[in-house]
Amino acid sequence: MEDSPAPGGPDVAASQTATLADAGTHHGNRLRSYRWDDPAASAAAARELDGITFLREILAGRIPPPPIAVTLGFGLVSVEPGRAVFDITPAGYHYNPIGSVHGGVHATLCDSACGCAVHSMLPAGAYYTSLDLATRFVRPITSDSGRLLCEGTVAHMGSRTALAEARLTGADGKLYAHATSSCLIFRPGG
Repeated sequence: MEDSPAPGGPDVAASQTATLADAGTHHGNRLRSYRWDDPAASAAAARELDGITFLREILAGRIPPPPIAVTLGFGLVSVEPGRAVFDITPAGYHYNPIGSVHGGVHATLCDSACGCAVHSMLPAGAYYTSLDLATRFVRPITSDSGRLLCEGTVAHMGSRTALAEARLTGADGKLYAHATSSCLIFRPGG
């Protein structure tokens, strides 16, 4: 991935650049490009493997990460039953219009950590979907915040629903965001 100044870019970015240039404004345009794998391969593996094995295969690089992780630049760093940890290093491409990391990035990390913590406890053939996500933004995140970790843990695992929570923290232990999520579980034959 790169985040560097570049003129032009994809057609959409080029048309936006042209519009800005026509207005006589220069905004220091940047271009970021990246590649991702077709998610069909990981989706097929998710249906065949139990949750912890599936996530460990992603961690080991034998199954590609989901496109959202590549798009936002975050990754799974550890997983065990009932617990999943992701990391991210905030950058300019995560920013909102007011100069800090967009809250959707916080929420996506928390949702991923909660969901994968739940997924880590599911048998082969079972899957989940998020029912809700309540995220609390504790302090702003900028590119100066450094590497952040988002740890998701399962608070309750039932037969049809699960409750998980996530904590997004800095290297110094400061809390940046906290979230809770309810997940609906679909089990084989259920």
